[in-house]
Amino acid sequence: MDEIAERLKASFARQTMMTTLGAELVETGAGRAVIAAPVGPHVLQQHGAGHAALAFAIGDSAAGYSALSLMPDGAEVMTVEMKINLLAPAVGDRLVAEGRVIKSGRRIAVVAADVWSETAKGRKHIAMLQGTMIPVTP
Repeated sequence: MDEIAERLKASFARQTMMTTLGAELVETGAGRAVIAAPVGPHVLQQHGAGHAALAFAIGDSAAGYSALSLMPDGAEVMTVEMKINLLAPAVGDRLVAEGRVIKSGRRIAVVAADVWSETAKGRKHIAMLQGTMIPVTP
């Protein structure tokens, strides 16, 4: 595992919200991060689909970790703003958020994430997020 992946995994491990959701950081790369979480009974809305908060949480984190992957060692990242478009109900076995950097600057990074619902039959695009991240020193 490379140094950036190790740094991102260590940061991810400190996120108690991701632990609560059962989410995993499954892939990282330069300007890219993928997070998956099960659509379990503890994250459903009243119609039986995964709650939008689950899609938002893993999408926001995937986008944030994609930004962090391009920042120097010792930096952390925080969301300045994030917009979500919900495209379809989150019905499936798990959600997968694929975060990417659109533009990384000295002070901010513009990021995006796509969230997919997965079943044994395939994937469905259920949400798109776009936002801005800022580096912070812990």
